[in-house]
Amino acid sequence: MLGVETMGFNILKHELVPYPKILSYKEIKKLLKDYDIQKEQIPKLLITDPFARAIGAKEGDVVKIIRKSITAGISVAYRLVVSSER
Repeated sequence: MLGVETMGFNILKHELVPYPKILSYKEIKKLLKDYDIQKEQIPKLLITDPFARAIGAKEGDVVKIIRKSITAGISVAYRLVVSSER
């Protein structure tokens, strides 16, 4: 993974950083169909964000973010990687 080491440590190893997964084309199609949305409607994640850089995300990727939650057990969110805030 590119950019995992930031300021001398791996940001993905921190306990507060959620588990990321870059979705495949097939997984993106299923996500869009299941939620009846367009790709552009997914909340954005800048490609320059340290999290995006650490996982090697590229513009147009959709990242599934899984985090532990005290109230929900597990919380899942999705982000579309973009080069700028349009």
